[in-house]
Amino acid sequence: MTTDIEDRILKSCDEIFPQVIDFTKEMVKQYSVLNQEQGVLDVVERHMKELDLPVVRVPIEQDRLSGHPLFAPVDWGYDKKYNLVSPLNPGSQGKTLVLNGHLDVVAASPFDMWTQAPNDPWIKDGWLYGRGAGDMQSGVAAMIYAVHALKHAGYEIKSPLTVQTVVEEECTGNGALACLDRGYGGDFVLIPEPFGPQIYTGQLGVLWFKVTCRGIPVHVLDTSAGMNAIEKLQLLIPFLKDLEGELNDKYRVPPYDQYDHPFNLNIGKFKGGNWASSVPAHAEMEARIGFPVGMTANEIMQLVSDRIELAAKQFPVFADNMPKLRFHGFRSEGHMVDLKNPGIKLLSDCHHSLTNQEPEHYLSTCTTDLRAFHFYSKTGGTCYGPVARNIHGIDESVDIESIRQTLKTYALFISRWCEIKEK
Repeated sequence: MTTDIEDRILKSCDEIFPQVIDFTKEMVKQYSVLNQEQGVLDVVERHMKELDLPVVRVPIEQDRLSGHPLFAPVDWGYDKKYNLVSPLNPGSQGKTLVLNGHLDVVAASPFDMWTQAPNDPWIKDGWLYGRGAGDMQSGVAAMIYAVHALKHAGYEIKSPLTVQTVVEEECTGNGALACLDRGYGGDFVLIPEPFGPQIYTGQLGVLWFKVTCRGIPVHVLDTSAGMNAIEKLQLLIPFLKDLEGELNDKYRVPPYDQYDHPFNLNIGKFKGGNWASSVPAHAEMEARIGFPVGMTANEIMQLVSDRIELAAKQFPVFADNMPKLRFHGFRSEGHMVDLKNPGIKLLSDCHHSLTNQEPEHYLSTCTTDLRAFHFYSKTGGTCYGPVARNIHGIDESVDIESIRQTLKTYALFISRWCEIKEK
């Protein structure tokens, strides 16, 4: 059941919904892959200002954050990179709420595998297509316009509420960390990740790493005189697969026993050599491995390091030139959501008011920026968002009506969590 005030707010959501879709399309067109986020930041800042939302640019200050245990080291700099935060009523009385969403997307190449260009959004059969449409620019649009929906309906939010749109969720989490380090936290956080209208109950740990090998370059007229770096590097992969198998055999305990294989290794990038008729002198691979809740980042880093060392000892080709292991990007530990938090109960009630059903639960085998709030300040929160298909894949798309449901659920949650006043 909803009140007359809530009905006005939900009607407002329907009235502004076309703007949500247009906003999503504008963001998708920017193709905001790593270190190319400026275009989408410009679009979001313009929209926030048009909606009369205050805008603060929050930089990722590497010198300030590099010593923090949640900071993920990377190979690039942060001279010009920032997040956008809209703080409403800072310092006022009442429970604080944070709405957080990421603007960055993963690469969509090769474009010719897509039905249409991934940075040229299109609609078909009730689905909006394009890179980032699902993960997660439609959710960002929904959460921002959920705030606007109350104003459009004639109500003013009086409690402290912060909208965060961040970068680097897909690789480090340093964007969300920068916002929290600057004091933009709260009592509860909602993140509209595209896992559907479900209560997100937990996420595992994720570690990124690079392994580099060197060989001996020679002309192919006598390959035996050299040492092939690409072939050397490939020798390490079975040992990493063994670690993956061990994690799934040993640590697949409740609640992750519901999955056959929750902890996944992915060799995401592999490159090496420089000439087809030269034995390659160098090779590098980048990988990601999931690890269980309760295991620390240091522990999984040690396990990976041990496997690389074990592999190197098995093969004479490594005797004089050991592989080089580096950790970069994610070193994010897993955690479980506190389902007894009052914000979870309220979100469930909002879902029930709109659907007349209890929300289902979703346990994740990936990671999100929710970890930053959990580990930085033990802030309660969860993910609840649209329904998406093929995220990180070809023809990524999002169900348009599920965006509307996300918009309405967030607007209803704001009206019940925050103090509001008729203007």
